Amino acid sequence: MPINKMAARMIVQCDWDEALRESEGHAWISFNKIGQPSVQGELKSQGVNANNIPVVVASEGFRVDAVSEKSLVVTYTDEPITAKFISPAKDYQGLHNKSIVSVDVSSGGALGVSAADDGKLLVWQTSDGAVRREFKGHVGDVNCCQFFPSGVVVLSGGSDMQLKIWSVEDGSCPVTLRGHTAGITDTAIVDKGRNIVSCARDGMAKLWDCGRSACLDTVAKCGCPINGCNIGVANNAVNLGTPQNSQSEREIGTEGKLLLLAREDGVLQGIGLHSRQSVFEFNGSAAFNCCASLSSTHVIGGTQDGHIYILDIRNTSAPYREIQKSRSPVLCLLSHNNRFIASTGDGTCYSVNPENMNQTEEFTGPDCDPVYGLAVHNETLYTACRDMHIRKYAMS
Repeated sequence: MPINKMAARMIVQCDWDEALRESEGHAWISFNKIGQPSVQGELKSQGVNANNIPVVVASEGFRVDAVSEKSLVVTYTDEPITAKFISPAKDYQGLHNKSIVSVDVSSGGALGVSAADDGKLLVWQTSDGAVRREFKGHVGDVNCCQFFPSGVVVLSGGSDMQLKIWSVEDGSCPVTLRGHTAGITDTAIVDKGRNIVSCARDGMAKLWDCGRSACLDTVAKCGCPINGCNIGVANNAVNLGTPQNSQSEREIGTEGKLLLLAREDGVLQGIGLHSRQSVFEFNGSAAFNCCASLSSTHVIGGTQDGHIYILDIRNTSAPYREIQKSRSPVLCLLSHNNRFIASTGDGTCYSVNPENMNQTEEFTGPDCDPVYGLAVHNETLYTACRDMHIRKYAMS
């Protein structure tokens, strides 16, 4: 199938929901296409209807299709491209006092965990943002955090080259994993969590046995920093290779898994986790910052210069889809219900179906501040931002 490159987007004023509730309120909107001048427009409020929802009209070139309390659907008529702008359902401030770099939500959805440049690693209630636990033990910044599938255990990785496993129930840290020689950048959990994978700026990806606090193997040595990793289940048609050596009985659930590595040298690499063999290496336009598995046949990676590549792992000679909505770095990618969610360095955060890229959901709120982390539970999205906010959105 030919590549369909999306290079356009609409942007709306970050506080549009508040601005358009004012009497005769207005907010700016723009259509942007790489290499072309921006088209500027305006949204105006003409009061509210019987349901207290603003009645909004747009200037020439834009059309307002629908308005609700927390969403606004606008079409740029010349393309046409449609965007549904969604404002936060809740906005949690005060949890951290520096940039929030990572966020995750428990399997039950009741708890969140976040890490920030203030060195804090916090567990909080998703209902109101009340802090339940603060984990102390890392020396320096905590770069990544996530819940185990149980929802009562947290995994974190820091600039101190340590991985730590924490109990949400009592705040203890029964397991610390050491072996990397530079700061840890990302982690991935294998199945139920008896094994985990970590990657770091030392260029290595390691497979760990949590129960024995031991490294089972160094899965990859890339020779450059690895900025992100992800584990997906590969289609049977994909050759993941055969192990050259017998594996430890402590290795659980690695069969049929594809490990993705987002590398600083501009390579998105797929490795058979069980075999340790490289399945593909795709050269992008710049350093890869993040990656995710979309399905058993498709993966996605985002680069420092704003490109998003969707690859069919059965044939990675050319991308299946290529997207570049701006030149800002793609910082985080998440797969959700046949769509992917992306966040960038200019504060943009959006969801799109790769098969219908002219319709997007845009999650508003940040004013050009990078969105570093994403987490989703059911149809609720959480974002971690440099402006020290964690925002919660009700997705369509």
